[in-house]
Amino acid sequence: QVQLQESGGGLVQAGGSLRLSCAGSGGTFRDYTMGWFRQAPGKEREFVVGICWEGGSIYYADSVQGRFTISKNNDENTVYLKMDSLKPEDTAVYSCADQTGGIQTVTIAWESWGQGTQVTVSS
Repeated sequence: QVQLQESGGGLVQAGGSLRLSCAGSGGTFRDYTMGWFRQAPGKEREFVVGICWEGGSIYYADSVQGRFTISKNNDENTVYLKMDSLKPEDTAVYSCADQTGGIQTVTIAWESWGQGTQVTVSS
């Protein structure tokens, strides 16, 4: 089972950018579909973006389409989330997750989770 660790969160002004990283260990990273989720205070965890294990298929939530970019480096066992044009409503704890199937937006489909990294966007 892959262990996941996120980093790169922080405080940024609206319109700014951040890049999150999710480092995996303990498994064959290239075999996993990776996803990013986020959870804002008082809200349920929601799907942000997923990238299929072979890297050819990517699916973004409508709320981040055109602003966020996911990439996966199998040699480094790392998946990245570049977030541009950040908005206050993007404030949340961002977590990465993996699974061996295709991209799914429901949290129950994902197998391993990192602990998350806080992203705060000020207005």
